[in-house]
Amino acid sequence: MSQALFQSELSHLEMTHRGKVRDIYAVDARHLLIVASDRLSAFDVILPQPIPGKGEVLTRVANFWFNRTRNLLPNHLSDRCLAEIVPDRGQREALGARAIVVKKLAPLPVEAIVRGYLIGSGWKEYQRTGGICAIPLPQNLQQADQLPQAIFTPSTKAEVGHHDENISYAQTIDLLGQSMAERVRSLSLKIYSEAAAYAKHRGIIIADTKFEFGVDENNTLHLIDEVLTPDSSRFWPADQYQPGISPPSYDKQYVRDYLETLDWDKTPPGPDLPDEIVLKTAEKYAEAERVLTQ
Repeated sequence: MSQALFQSELSHLEMTHRGKVRDIYAVDARHLLIVASDRLSAFDVILPQPIPGKGEVLTRVANFWFNRTRNLLPNHLSDRCLAEIVPDRGQREALGARAIVVKKLAPLPVEAIVRGYLIGSGWKEYQRTGGICAIPLPQNLQQADQLPQAIFTPSTKAEVGHHDENISYAQTIDLLGQSMAERVRSLSLKIYSEAAAYAKHRGIIIADTKFEFGVDENNTLHLIDEVLTPDSSRFWPADQYQPGISPPSYDKQYVRDYLETLDWDKTPPGPDLPDEIVLKTAEKYAEAERVLTQ
């Protein structure tokens, strides 16, 4: 494992965006360099300490799923070599396994969220309205209950420091058009269904997940950003799952649960994390990768 990387600095490339976790650089007119840092965001606030190895885990897990979903649709991975883009060996070693060269695509303005279980903001909305994103659900469900079938609950894409907002499928059609909205929904549900079955066999429940899509100059849909990682999904150990509580988690829910015990208003700056929370979180990310991919 390389040293923790809070943010990358590549002076020979133009940085086009620094997000909650990823630093994005322009390579040329058709390619980008994406660096998955070890930053951790919770409640849309970037926390002061990085989680050692997190970015490398995210990159390897995402690439694992990109390869498994190639039969369903293309993705943003390119065949460009990192050494060609970052020729300095010291810089490449600092990046570790966090960097990938991808095709430059136009991202769609929605996040494609799929929920298989009732947890998080979906559980809160269900308690208020009896459904999620205008989708009615059965009465008297408990927290963490498995839904009768997975549901597509898209959201807007917020800038750093702002909150995504759930939207209805009708609003998704307004943003994407009927045909593209139907394709995004169908693919999101199919990818989730196949991935959840695979993960369940390996002892992990994928409670929910977020996909992002982009299009090329021919309007061909691609899977982009990250896919089915501990940052974009809720991973629960299947042998510890029970409804009625927030189950133990392989992902940053561990940090969220700790933060909920603090007197913090969930606005920047984020609180410092104790060393044991940082180390335990790093272990959870590494364990998720091991169980899923090895």
